[in-house]
Amino acid sequence: MTQDVKEIFGSPGGSLAAKVRTLAPSMTRSMHRVAEAVAGDPAGCAALTVTGLAELTGTSEATVVRTARLLGYPGYRDLRLALAGLAAQQQSGRAPAITTDIAVDDPIADVVTKLAYEEQQTLADTAAGLDTAQLGAAVTALAGARRTDVYGIGASGLVAQDLTQKLLRIGLIAHAHSDPHLAVTNAVQLRSGDVAIAITHSGSTGDVIEPLRVAFDRGATTVAITGRPDSPVTQYADHVLTTSTSRETELRPAAMSSRTSQLLVVDCLFVGVAQRTYESAAPALAASYEALAHRHRSTPR
Repeated sequence: MTQDVKEIFGSPGGSLAAKVRTLAPSMTRSMHRVAEAVAGDPAGCAALTVTGLAELTGTSEATVVRTARLLGYPGYRDLRLALAGLAAQQQSGRAPAITTDIAVDDPIADVVTKLAYEEQQTLADTAAGLDTAQLGAAVTALAGARRTDVYGIGASGLVAQDLTQKLLRIGLIAHAHSDPHLAVTNAVQLRSGDVAIAITHSGSTGDVIEPLRVAFDRGATTVAITGRPDSPVTQYADHVLTTSTSRETELRPAAMSSRTSQLLVVDCLFVGVAQRTYESAAPALAASYEALAHRHRSTPR
């Protein structure tokens, strides 16, 4: 049965491009050329036979079929039908896409517009691709955890701190670790009933993978938040939460776009845990607001 075009692609064009970016590391160069072609011009590719698309991309018919299967379809015929439906959606009055390439001489107003659009697409792509079953399982583990350790380096470390601060404010025990030595020595103390979360956009950051592996070996429930669902970190994760893999540019490094999608996943985790633990979370949150209230009051001169 042919999958619904919305299920695979979401909003016209955007989610297909996001899926191509996410799966790019597992594609050969020739498969990537096919994927980029169908993401960039669904209408044109929908009009092509498998032979025509192979000729257009300088690949083979077998490569086209393998790419279609990697994108979630039994064969090229099914992908072609979905592309035709996607093209029809794009031609139904949708505004043309905004290019997000930022030039050195762009006016600041254009920079704001482009960044805002890219952030919006990143969030939409992450939401569309997030496995809610995996998310629910991670929420359940966090809600009942004796202790939660979160590992992240660089920009991902900031996201790790954000999650732990949120969990602390609803009365849960949580620690963020950006120092790899401390991360490992703390992971050794984890056991069944604890949770360890690794945040890494690439999924191959050794300083994050190592403590997650230790936590996994100790019996803790492990969660990976990553833009690469087939990356090394996932082999030590009980639950994998995939973020959008936005295209990196010279003036917008991957750390910026990955942080946006990671923060969305973190907020989903937090809200889910707060819902599960509402009877204790609500009073704890109110107490933390009250404890900090005097710091937000204006001081009379």
